[in-house]
Amino acid sequence: MNRCNVKNHGMSVTGVMSKRLIGTAAVVVATILLLWADRHPAHGQQRVLSATKPVHASCQRSGFRVVVDVGHTAEVPGADSARGVPEYTFNLRLADEIEQALVDAGFGKAVRLITATAPWQGLVERADRANKMHADLFISIHHDSVPDFLIETWDHEGQQHPFSDRFKGYAIFISNDNADRQGSLQFGGLLGKELQARGLRYTPHYTLPLMGKYRHALLDPAAGVYRYDQLIVLRNTEMPAVLLEAGSIVNRQEELELASSERRAAVSAAVAAAVQDFCAERNDQHVKRPSAPNTVAGPGHANPASLAR
Repeated sequence: MNRCNVKNHGMSVTGVMSKRLIGTAAVVVATILLLWADRHPAHGQQRVLSATKPVHASCQRSGFRVVVDVGHTAEVPGADSARGVPEYTFNLRLADEIEQALVDAGFGKAVRLITATAPWQGLVERADRANKMHADLFISIHHDSVPDFLIETWDHEGQQHPFSDRFKGYAIFISNDNADRQGSLQFGGLLGKELQARGLRYTPHYTLPLMGKYRHALLDPAAGVYRYDQLIVLRNTEMPAVLLEAGSIVNRQEELELASSERRAAVSAAVAAAVQDFCAERNDQHVKRPSAPNTVAGPGHANPASLAR
Protein backbone atom coordinates (compact mmCIF):
# COMPACT_ATOMS: atom_id res chain seq x y z
CA MET A 1 0.00 0.00 0.00
CA ASN A 2 1.24 3.51 -0.84
CA ARG A 3 2.11 5.33 2.37
CA CYS A 4 1.09 8.70 0.81
CA ASN A 5 -2.53 7.57 0.80
CA VAL A 6 -2.69 6.83 4.52
CA LYS A 7 -5.30 9.13 6.08
CA ASN A 8 -5.79 10.41 9.65
CA HIS A 9 -9.11 9.03 10.90
CA GLY A 10 -9.40 10.91 14.24
CA MET A 11 -5.77 10.01 15.30
CA SER A 12 -3.29 12.58 16.55
CA VAL A 13 -0.39 13.74 14.37
CA THR A 14 2.00 11.92 16.71
CA GLY A 15 0.04 8.72 16.36
CA VAL A 16 0.05 8.98 12.59
CA MET A 17 3.80 9.57 12.51
CA SER A 18 4.34 6.58 14.81
CA LYS A 19 2.30 4.34 12.56
CA ARG A 20 4.20 5.57 9.52
CA LEU A 21 7.58 4.93 11.17
CA ILE A 22 6.52 1.43 12.19
CA GLY A 23 5.29 0.69 8.67
CA THR A 24 8.51 1.95 7.13
CA ALA A 25 10.60 -0.15 9.51
CA ALA A 26 8.55 -3.21 8.67
CA VAL A 27 9.09 -2.69 4.95
CA VAL A 28 12.85 -2.28 5.45
CA VAL A 29 13.06 -5.43 7.57
CA ALA A 30 11.05 -7.40 5.04
CA THR A 31 13.28 -6.21 2.21
CA ILE A 32 16.43 -7.21 4.12
CA LEU A 33 14.97 -10.65 4.82
CA LEU A 34 14.08 -11.16 1.15
CA LEU A 35 17.55 -10.15 0.02
CA TRP A 36 19.19 -12.46 2.56
CA ALA A 37 16.97 -15.35 1.53
CA ASP A 38 17.80 -14.78 -2.14
CA ARG A 39 21.53 -14.88 -1.46
CA HIS A 40 21.37 -17.68 1.14
CA PRO A 41 18.85 -20.31 0.02
CA ALA A 42 17.77 -23.07 2.33
CA HIS A 43 20.35 -25.82 2.73
CA GLY A 44 18.23 -28.46 1.01
CA GLN A 45 17.40 -26.17 -1.88
CA GLN A 46 21.06 -25.23 -2.34
CA ARG A 47 22.04 -28.88 -2.51
CA VAL A 48 19.50 -29.57 -5.25
CA LEU A 49 20.61 -26.58 -7.32
CA SER A 50 24.30 -27.43 -7.07
CA ALA A 51 23.61 -30.99 -8.23
CA THR A 52 21.88 -29.82 -11.40
CA LYS A 53 23.90 -30.58 -14.54
CA PRO A 54 23.69 -28.81 -17.89
CA VAL A 55 21.40 -30.58 -20.32
CA HIS A 56 22.72 -31.48 -23.77
CA ALA A 57 20.67 -31.04 -26.87
CA SER A 58 19.10 -34.35 -27.80
CA CYS A 59 21.22 -36.59 -30.02
CA GLN A 60 19.45 -37.82 -33.14
CA ARG A 61 20.73 -41.34 -32.73
CA SER A 62 18.65 -42.89 -35.49
CA GLY A 63 20.41 -40.72 -38.07
CA PHE A 64 23.93 -40.79 -36.61
CA ARG A 65 26.03 -43.29 -38.56
CA VAL A 66 29.04 -44.94 -36.91
CA VAL A 67 31.38 -47.14 -38.94
CA VAL A 68 33.02 -49.84 -36.82
CA ASP A 69 36.06 -50.99 -38.80
CA VAL A 70 37.38 -54.50 -38.13
CA GLY A 71 41.16 -54.12 -38.25
CA HIS A 72 43.09 -56.40 -40.65
CA THR A 73 41.71 -59.25 -42.72
CA ALA A 74 41.35 -63.01 -42.40
CA GLU A 75 44.29 -63.46 -44.79
CA VAL A 76 46.47 -60.74 -43.20
CA PRO A 77 45.38 -61.12 -39.58
CA GLY A 78 47.84 -58.83 -37.80
CA ALA A 79 49.78 -59.82 -34.68
CA ASP A 80 49.57 -63.20 -32.95
CA SER A 81 48.59 -63.33 -29.31
CA ALA A 82 50.71 -64.88 -26.58
CA ARG A 83 48.76 -68.09 -27.08
CA GLY A 84 48.78 -68.06 -30.87
CA VAL A 85 45.37 -66.49 -31.61
CA PRO A 86 45.38 -64.07 -34.59
CA GLU A 87 44.61 -60.45 -33.81
CA TYR A 88 41.86 -60.46 -36.44
CA THR A 89 39.89 -62.94 -34.32
CA PHE A 90 39.98 -60.54 -31.36
CA ASN A 91 39.12 -57.58 -33.58
CA LEU A 92 36.12 -59.29 -35.16
CA ARG A 93 34.62 -60.44 -31.86
CA LEU A 94 34.96 -57.03 -30.24
CA ALA A 95 33.68 -55.14 -33.31
CA ASP A 96 30.59 -57.36 -33.40
CA GLU A 97 29.78 -56.54 -29.78
CA ILE A 98 30.45 -52.83 -30.26
CA GLU A 99 28.11 -52.73 -33.24
CA GLN A 100 25.40 -54.46 -31.23
CA ALA A 101 25.90 -52.13 -28.25
CA LEU A 102 25.47 -49.14 -30.57
CA VAL A 103 22.31 -50.58 -32.12
CA ASP A 104 20.91 -51.31 -28.65
CA ALA A 105 21.66 -47.70 -27.68
CA GLY A 106 19.57 -46.43 -30.60
CA PHE A 107 22.29 -45.96 -33.22
CA GLY A 108 20.52 -48.07 -35.81
CA LYS A 109 22.77 -46.97 -38.66
CA ALA A 110 25.91 -48.39 -37.05
CA VAL A 111 27.83 -50.46 -39.61
CA ARG A 112 30.50 -53.10 -39.12
CA LEU A 113 33.08 -52.70 -41.89
CA ILE A 114 35.11 -55.66 -43.19
CA THR A 115 37.33 -55.67 -46.25
CA ALA A 116 39.19 -58.58 -47.82
CA THR A 117 41.66 -56.44 -49.77
CA ALA A 118 45.21 -56.55 -48.44
CA PRO A 119 47.08 -53.41 -47.35
CA TRP A 120 47.82 -50.81 -48.37
CA GLN A 121 45.07 -50.75 -50.98
CA GLY A 122 42.66 -52.28 -48.50
CA LEU A 123 43.26 -49.44 -46.05
CA VAL A 124 42.44 -46.84 -48.68
CA GLU A 125 39.33 -48.87 -49.54
CA ARG A 126 38.14 -48.77 -45.92
CA ALA A 127 38.37 -44.99 -45.73
CA ASP A 128 36.74 -44.60 -49.14
CA ARG A 129 33.80 -46.79 -48.17
CA ALA A 130 33.24 -44.85 -44.95
CA ASN A 131 33.34 -41.58 -46.90
CA LYS A 132 30.78 -42.83 -49.40
CA MET A 133 28.49 -43.82 -46.51
CA HIS A 134 28.65 -40.20 -45.27
CA ALA A 135 29.49 -41.58 -41.85
CA ASP A 136 29.48 -39.29 -38.82
CA LEU A 137 32.19 -41.22 -36.96
CA PHE A 138 34.79 -43.89 -37.80
CA ILE A 139 36.22 -46.28 -35.19
CA SER A 140 38.88 -48.82 -36.17
CA ILE A 141 39.18 -51.78 -33.79
CA HIS A 142 42.58 -53.36 -33.10
CA HIS A 143 44.54 -55.21 -30.41
CA ASP A 144 48.10 -54.28 -29.60
CA SER A 145 51.55 -55.85 -29.62
CA VAL A 146 55.09 -54.47 -29.22
CA PRO A 147 58.14 -54.06 -31.51
CA ASP A 148 60.10 -57.20 -32.26
CA PHE A 149 63.04 -56.23 -30.04
CA LEU A 150 60.74 -56.39 -26.98
CA ILE A 151 59.38 -59.83 -27.83
CA GLU A 152 60.28 -62.95 -25.83
CA THR A 153 59.12 -66.52 -26.39
CA TRP A 154 57.49 -69.05 -24.12
CA ASP A 155 56.16 -72.57 -24.42
CA HIS A 156 52.38 -72.93 -24.46
CA GLU A 157 50.81 -76.33 -25.06
CA GLY A 158 53.99 -77.62 -26.61
CA GLN A 159 54.53 -74.69 -29.00
CA GLN A 160 56.67 -71.58 -28.88
CA HIS A 161 54.78 -68.29 -28.93
CA PRO A 162 55.81 -64.62 -28.77
CA PHE A 163 54.94 -62.62 -25.69
CA SER A 164 55.82 -59.48 -23.75
CA ASP A 165 54.43 -58.85 -20.28
CA ARG A 166 56.11 -55.44 -19.98
CA PHE A 167 53.10 -53.36 -21.01
CA LYS A 168 49.33 -53.57 -20.92
CA GLY A 169 46.38 -51.27 -21.48
CA TYR A 170 44.47 -49.60 -24.29
CA ALA A 171 45.67 -46.83 -26.63
CA ILE A 172 43.68 -44.41 -28.78
CA PHE A 173 45.16 -42.88 -31.93
CA ILE A 174 44.10 -39.93 -34.07
CA SER A 175 45.69 -38.26 -37.11
CA ASN A 176 46.32 -34.54 -37.34
CA ASP A 177 45.78 -34.96 -41.09
CA ASN A 178 42.18 -36.06 -40.61
CA ALA A 179 39.59 -33.72 -42.15
CA ASP A 180 38.10 -33.13 -38.69
CA ARG A 181 41.10 -33.35 -36.40
CA GLN A 182 39.38 -31.53 -33.54
CA GLY A 183 36.38 -33.84 -33.69
CA SER A 184 38.68 -36.86 -33.67
CA LEU A 185 40.48 -35.57 -30.58
CA GLN A 186 37.16 -34.75 -28.93
CA PHE A 187 35.79 -38.26 -29.42
CA GLY A 188 39.10 -39.83 -28.40
CA GLY A 189 38.93 -37.94 -25.11
CA LEU A 190 35.36 -39.06 -24.47
CA LEU A 191 36.24 -42.68 -25.26
CA GLY A 192 39.25 -42.67 -22.95
CA LYS A 193 37.12 -41.21 -20.16
CA GLU A 194 34.51 -43.95 -20.55
CA LEU A 195 37.11 -46.72 -20.67
CA GLN A 196 38.70 -45.42 -17.49
CA ALA A 197 35.30 -45.17 -15.81
CA ARG A 198 35.13 -48.94 -16.27
CA GLY A 199 38.48 -49.55 -14.61
CA LEU A 200 40.70 -49.68 -17.72
CA ARG A 201 43.97 -47.79 -18.11
CA TYR A 202 46.00 -46.80 -21.15
CA THR A 203 49.49 -48.03 -21.92
CA PRO A 204 52.29 -45.44 -21.63
CA HIS A 205 54.86 -47.29 -23.70
CA TYR A 206 54.31 -45.23 -26.86
CA THR A 207 55.82 -42.24 -25.05
CA LEU A 208 59.04 -44.03 -24.08
CA PRO A 209 62.37 -43.29 -25.80
CA LEU A 210 62.98 -47.03 -26.25
CA MET A 211 60.18 -47.05 -28.86
CA GLY A 212 62.45 -45.11 -31.23
CA LYS A 213 60.71 -44.42 -34.54
CA TYR A 214 57.52 -45.96 -33.15
CA ARG A 215 57.25 -43.38 -30.38
CA HIS A 216 54.12 -41.18 -30.52
CA ALA A 217 53.10 -37.86 -28.98
CA LEU A 218 50.53 -38.11 -26.21
CA LEU A 219 47.90 -35.50 -27.11
CA ASP A 220 45.53 -36.15 -24.20
CA PRO A 221 47.38 -37.41 -21.09
CA ALA A 222 44.14 -37.80 -19.17
CA ALA A 223 42.44 -40.04 -21.75
CA GLY A 224 45.35 -41.82 -23.44
CA VAL A 225 44.98 -40.32 -26.92
CA TYR A 226 48.09 -40.46 -29.13
CA ARG A 227 48.99 -38.78 -32.41
CA TYR A 228 49.66 -41.05 -35.40
CA ASP A 229 49.37 -38.99 -38.56
CA GLN A 230 50.33 -41.68 -41.08
CA LEU A 231 47.50 -44.13 -40.42
CA ILE A 232 45.57 -44.26 -43.69
CA VAL A 233 42.21 -45.12 -42.13
CA LEU A 234 42.51 -41.99 -39.98
CA ARG A 235 44.04 -39.51 -42.42
CA ASN A 236 41.86 -40.35 -45.46
CA THR A 237 38.52 -40.35 -43.67
CA GLU A 238 36.40 -37.20 -43.99
CA MET A 239 34.70 -37.61 -40.60
CA PRO A 240 36.14 -37.77 -37.05
CA ALA A 241 38.12 -41.00 -36.78
CA VAL A 242 39.99 -42.91 -34.09
CA LEU A 243 41.87 -46.19 -33.94
CA LEU A 244 41.39 -48.10 -30.69
CA GLU A 245 43.98 -50.60 -29.53
CA ALA A 246 41.76 -52.36 -26.99
CA GLY A 247 44.70 -53.88 -25.11
CA SER A 248 47.85 -55.95 -25.58
CA ILE A 249 47.30 -59.52 -26.76
CA VAL A 250 51.01 -60.35 -26.33
CA ASN A 251 50.74 -59.65 -22.61
CA ARG A 252 49.84 -63.09 -21.25
CA GLN A 253 47.53 -61.85 -18.51
CA GLU A 254 45.80 -59.17 -20.54
CA GLU A 255 45.28 -61.59 -23.41
CA LEU A 256 43.06 -63.68 -21.12
CA GLU A 257 41.15 -60.58 -20.05
CA LEU A 258 40.66 -59.43 -23.65
CA ALA A 259 39.34 -62.87 -24.58
CA SER A 260 36.66 -62.68 -21.86
CA SER A 261 33.07 -61.64 -22.47
CA GLU A 262 33.32 -59.29 -19.46
CA ARG A 263 36.12 -57.26 -21.03
CA ARG A 264 34.39 -57.09 -24.39
CA ALA A 265 31.19 -55.95 -22.71
CA ALA A 266 33.05 -53.22 -20.79
CA VAL A 267 34.76 -51.89 -23.92
CA SER A 268 31.53 -52.05 -25.94
CA ALA A 269 29.63 -50.15 -23.26
CA ALA A 270 32.38 -47.53 -23.12
CA VAL A 271 32.25 -47.01 -26.88
CA ALA A 272 28.45 -46.71 -26.89
CA ALA A 273 28.52 -44.18 -24.03
CA ALA A 274 31.25 -42.14 -25.72
CA VAL A 275 29.35 -42.09 -29.02
CA GLN A 276 26.22 -40.92 -27.20
CA ASP A 277 28.12 -38.07 -25.53
CA PHE A 278 29.90 -37.16 -28.75
CA CYS A 279 26.67 -37.03 -30.73
CA ALA A 280 25.06 -34.78 -28.10
CA GLU A 281 28.06 -32.47 -27.89
CA ARG A 282 28.19 -32.12 -31.66
CA ASN A 283 24.55 -31.10 -31.58
CA ASP A 284 25.34 -28.50 -28.91
CA GLN A 285 28.21 -27.09 -30.94
CA HIS A 286 26.34 -27.19 -34.27
CA VAL A 287 29.47 -28.60 -35.90
CA LYS A 288 29.14 -29.69 -39.52
CA ARG A 289 31.38 -32.35 -40.99
CA PRO A 290 33.80 -30.85 -43.58
CA SER A 291 32.71 -31.72 -47.11
CA ALA A 292 36.12 -31.40 -48.76
CA PRO A 293 37.90 -34.77 -48.82
CA ASN A 294 41.45 -35.17 -47.58
CA THR A 295 43.30 -36.53 -50.58
CA VAL A 296 46.57 -37.30 -48.84
CA ALA A 297 47.36 -40.97 -49.35
CA GLY A 298 50.23 -43.36 -49.10
CA PRO A 299 51.38 -46.45 -47.27
CA GLY A 300 53.02 -44.64 -44.35
CA HIS A 301 51.47 -46.67 -41.57
CA ALA A 302 54.25 -48.80 -40.16
CA ASN A 303 53.07 -49.81 -36.71
CA PRO A 304 55.04 -52.43 -34.81
CA ALA A 305 51.90 -53.42 -32.98
CA SER A 306 50.41 -54.95 -36.11
CA LEU A 307 51.60 -55.02 -39.67
CA ALA A 308 48.87 -52.96 -41.34
CA ARG A 309 46.34 -50.54 -40.00
